[in-house]
Amino acid sequence: MINLATIPLFQKLHNSQNILLSGAGGGFDIYCGLPLYFALKAQGKNVILSNLSFTLLSNTSATEVFPSCWQVKATNQVLNGYNYFPEKYLAEWFLQQGELLTIYGFEKTGANTLKNAFNFIKDKHQIDTVILIDGGTDSLLHGDEEELGTPTEDSCSLAGAFCSAIPNKFLVCLGFGVDHYHGVSHYLFLENVATLIRTGGFLGTFQLMKEMTEFEKYKQAVIYANGRMRLHPSIVSNSIISAIEGKHGDHHETERTKGSELWINPLMGMYWCFQLEQVIEQLLYFDFIKSSNTFNELKDGLAEFRHTLTDFRDNRKMPI
Repeated sequence: MINLATIPLFQKLHNSQNILLSGAGGGFDIYCGLPLYFALKAQGKNVILSNLSFTLLSNTSATEVFPSCWQVKATNQVLNGYNYFPEKYLAEWFLQQGELLTIYGFEKTGANTLKNAFNFIKDKHQIDTVILIDGGTDSLLHGDEEELGTPTEDSCSLAGAFCSAIPNKFLVCLGFGVDHYHGVSHYLFLENVATLIRTGGFLGTFQLMKEMTEFEKYKQAVIYANGRMRLHPSIVSNSIISAIEGKHGDHHETERTKGSELWINPLMGMYWCFQLEQVIEQLLYFDFIKSSNTFNELKDGLAEFRHTLTDFRDNRKMPI
């Protein structure tokens, strides 16, 4: 039974011991899971980190431990000198905190290939639970919306994790409003959440606050990564941190967003929690991508599904 004194996600995780926390949408998504990482570690859980990577991992000194799955350490380097490598800099930051950490990086691939990589990590670390982390909320889109944001990486992670043999599967989103930058309708996101409420897939929300130690550690990790990748600071995490610290409206923390209109708002610091099974039930193109073995096959599957549609759900604005 759920009551006001409990957070449903953590209640669901009560019996979990070996948890894989995985960035779903690529880039910096795993950073959005750091407050959860610290909270779960404080509860005595064993937490492994992974991330769908935007880095060309084959062009780094990281070790490929399974097809499309690489073991990233603080000492790894990008071999061509290009310094975009969020997973490596996160491992570096942890090392500075006195924690020797390995992060698994997934190259852009197909859902079936990613499923196998999830199963590899499951067997290696006796994983009983996977929590996918989306920086933003476009992972909740069904596929028939007029604008989908950046759906390919998210849907690859959703389908791969769902088809894996890991027993317990969840999706957590952080950054309500940040996908405004990519044209996503938050009216439709909320409509999709309403469907999950009806089907029992919604596990509630809870809020990060600037006074929380978990937030402070998250902020420090992002600041460190900003310094190491000055040309590519995270738009999502820097926006979320701005919102949690009380910024509002068209506030730009990085030069990368100049020239666009942002919607920094207090809801950006809220975690939205879902059971993955019900999310997949809403993913209208799941059958088009679940057997994909390459990233191009996954993109083709999504495009094939979109071509079957005769109408799209309009990008409505919230009527408030």
